Amino acid sequence: MENNKPKIYMSDIHLENYTKQYEEKKSTAETMIFDYSRQKESLGGVWKYSVDQYDTCLRQKWFLEKTKDDKGNSLPLDYSFDQWDEMRLPCCWNTIDEKYFLYEGPMVFTRTFSYRKKSNERLILKIGAANYLCRVFLNKEYMGMHRGGSTPSYYDLTDYVLEDNRIIISVDNTRRPTQVPTENTDWFNYGGIYREIELFRVPEVYIKYFSVGLAKNCSYSKINVKVKMSCAIDCEAEFTINELNLYEKIKIENGVGEALIDAKPQLWTTTDPKLFKVKLKCGEDCVEDKVGFREISVENGEILLNGKSIFLKGVSCHEESVLNGKALTDEERLENIRLAKELGCNFMRVAHYPHSEKMARLADEQGVLLWEEIPVYWAVQFENKDTYADARNQLEEMIIRDYNRASVIIWSVGNENADTDERLKFMSGLAKSAREIDSTRLVSAACLVDSEKNVISDRLADYLDVIGINEYCGWYTPDFEMLPKLLQNSNPDKPVIITEFGADAFPKHHGTISDKGSEECQAYVYECQINTLKQISYIKGMTPWILYDFRCPRRTHYLQKYYNRKGLLSEDKQYRKIAFDVLKEFYDNIED
Repeated sequence: MENNKPKIYMSDIHLENYTKQYEEKKSTAETMIFDYSRQKESLGGVWKYSVDQYDTCLRQKWFLEKTKDDKGNSLPLDYSFDQWDEMRLPCCWNTIDEKYFLYEGPMVFTRTFSYRKKSNERLILKIGAANYLCRVFLNKEYMGMHRGGSTPSYYDLTDYVLEDNRIIISVDNTRRPTQVPTENTDWFNYGGIYREIELFRVPEVYIKYFSVGLAKNCSYSKINVKVKMSCAIDCEAEFTINELNLYEKIKIENGVGEALIDAKPQLWTTTDPKLFKVKLKCGEDCVEDKVGFREISVENGEILLNGKSIFLKGVSCHEESVLNGKALTDEERLENIRLAKELGCNFMRVAHYPHSEKMARLADEQGVLLWEEIPVYWAVQFENKDTYADARNQLEEMIIRDYNRASVIIWSVGNENADTDERLKFMSGLAKSAREIDSTRLVSAACLVDSEKNVISDRLADYLDVIGINEYCGWYTPDFEMLPKLLQNSNPDKPVIITEFGADAFPKHHGTISDKGSEECQAYVYECQINTLKQISYIKGMTPWILYDFRCPRRTHYLQKYYNRKGLLSEDKQYRKIAFDVLKEFYDNIED
């Protein structure tokens, strides 16, 4: 006994708030770096891994690799990095081994790599996405953590990298009530590092942020360029678009610069998605991007693309495949876009979280407009300040990442939340933040109807440019006549997108229009919805739920088999249900 206090043997097993020490260093929107076009070295491939269900890596600080005590005696270890099993990253661990299919919790990944350091450069690690908590360690040092399963994180390794290195990444996909999304969702909770793991080098002073697009209200004749450097430097940047014979010097003061440049580029449209190669050089750093120039706005109840009214012929889509979970290949992403275009779509709602940045780049090339969304889904803890900070950071990370994408026209701040005072404060704050970060796009959310009064009357609508409405008349609301009454009762002063409607249908299961779960019932719901919605002038688009079936643990009916079956296609996208052609016929008769 010392000072009447017993010494605690193996004190790490008694720690209750052991994660607090890992909260100090964070990757957030503030640490993001413009990385497109930079030369990268992949850290993808074979990693050693171990399930760490009790978070022992964090509790015992495995990253210190402490093999001896203070007296030089050998210590027993609870890990053996180099003898662990192997996994190829990026991936979702649920899909690579059946025994991990339903696993939720921490998993630890490690590998070694060599690095040849050059003078006057910094080394940055990018993790494209890891669900949900991600903590990074390098050479016995803690690099930082990221919160949020669908946006990228960045770590400056410069001061810690050696010629030979060990990196350790702990990923935890545990569902928690304080997180965004919360513990209860309607999709599968994949775990893993499921987007690229990359190293890239930048000069000591580098371009941190770079955005370019049409300036608002300038008759499509000015380009707005914004630059932020890695430090508070005074200098000059050079901006060029060779195809337009455009060269402009941008003055950087205290690390920040902005310019309005006279130019009349060909406008990006869904039928002619023109992209320009833009280049920004400042000092020793140079970045490039492929950018389309277009304007999206709302006026007199219409959604305008380049000043012309457009009806958003859309469909909703999850980021998922049977084989790869959320770790889609580029071929799978392109397949989703092509299927949507074959359906007649000019618009996709990529729900309910930020999909890969590659999805937006492909949409730029293919001429498909996008609704992007953060997972403020159902009943998150609207009164919790930390939950709001998490949501706000995910929103900013999504906007910064995809600001230059012409295809992205709507930022959505959430989906299907009851209209309470706490929720109104939470989500109206997010809507305001979205406009502060990006004033060039529309802000929306997928709202519920007032079921008691059968009217569109969500108070959040006052803070939105476009009102999204989820309604399942003919399915969850069996009385379909509620829909025409709902639309007659409502008189919104803003355009409305019907962000969800639909019905379950098990592929190749047939019956009458009254047989729930049959293709005929689903097709009939689509027919009734379309015939009603097309008559309503304030409806300016729709994204029925959903392009293809997706995994969901909530769905246990024998016709669901742990899938949400509202897809127009089967989960492997090889079979088209009858409703696919119903929607396609409607869209094919609407001009872009």
